[in-house]
Amino acid sequence: MRITDRHGGVSAEPYSSRNLGGLCGDEPGAVAANRARTAAEFGLERVVFMRQVHSADVCYVSEPFGDDPPPLDGICTDVPGLGLAALCADCAPVLLAEPRAGLVGAAHSGRVGTVSGVVTALVEEMAKRGADPARMTALIGPMACGTCYEVPAELREEVAVHLPEAWSITSRDTPALDLRAAITSQLGRAGVGEITHDTRCTIETADLFSHRREGTTGRFAGYVWLEP
Repeated sequence: MRITDRHGGVSAEPYSSRNLGGLCGDEPGAVAANRARTAAEFGLERVVFMRQVHSADVCYVSEPFGDDPPPLDGICTDVPGLGLAALCADCAPVLLAEPRAGLVGAAHSGRVGTVSGVVTALVEEMAKRGADPARMTALIGPMACGTCYEVPAELREEVAVHLPEAWSITSRDTPALDLRAAITSQLGRAGVGEITHDTRCTIETADLFSHRREGTTGRFAGYVWLEP
């Protein structure tokens, strides 16, 4: 499991420099070069990227989608050496591994996807294919933290109806959402045995892309794969 940062790529401002997102306005050639460089650094020849739409839709994959990926926010595989990537710039990349069953998964879990249950759906998809949630290890990657992710009070209450753990306040005492707490709770209820964290806040961490901090910007990614 690996989390990239914004450094070491070829993209120009405001995507400087390792932007891995293909739908945020960057030059396609630069994105392709950044993806190829990152895959090479991780020893991967093939990587699956999704067209992320803030859904709870997940599926099994055995090869990359190509130039027109379907709308998805979670993928899993049992193919060794096939990388799975979840792109983010304030939402959470959530990576799962169940080595005994030989399955790994990656999800993009923002506010809408978290409320919809994309991470739970991914655990269930992997379990259908023989994974035991109790043997899974999850990594919840960097995201907008619960003291920075400011939202209107009405939205906080709407989310908290479904996910009480998400209710939070900012450091300025304004309404906020703590999606890390909500995702952690979802994984726990799904029976995931080990939950780990990269606790960096994207809004506070200049090394990571943040849509809320920067507006037009790139995407970092969480990668997971089975060793060949």
